[in-house]
Amino acid sequence: MLKARELIEKGYRHRLQVKGRPEFKKDVKETLKLVKTAGYYDFLRTYIGQIVEIEGFSQLHEADSAIWANKPMLVDRVDAASYMVQKAQQMKDYIEGRLYYGTGEAIAMQKRVEFLEVLKRKSRSRRVRDACEEILKRWSESRFQFP
Repeated sequence: MLKARELIEKGYRHRLQVKGRPEFKKDVKETLKLVKTAGYYDFLRTYIGQIVEIEGFSQLHEADSAIWANKPMLVDRVDAASYMVQKAQQMKDYIEGRLYYGTGEAIAMQKRVEFLEVLKRKSRSRRVRDACEEILKRWSESRFQFP
């Protein structure tokens, strides 16, 4: 991890790869457009090198700096984009030696909320802005509280 930190400090960014069936790749690329709209694409590719289609649960795979994602996760593009930013934050915390799971999840969720607020502000699409608002509202009304 020390080498990864050194490379990141020198400006290294992954050339993000998407692996999976053609339809999955297309959906991920559409989702990444939202990440770019909000200005988080460099952040994402600093910590994530691959987005790989799997049949199981979507999750961060630290050993490969990868997000393992299933096709259903991509149905709601706004939620999927915020999930990718959340996982990039967790990878950042992992590389920096900070707790990135359990109670560390709150920091990653905070990054996800920040992303949604920025996307809502920067997007020209009413549909995207409404989706951001709906997700933020749903989380604020949830019994789970995120800082």
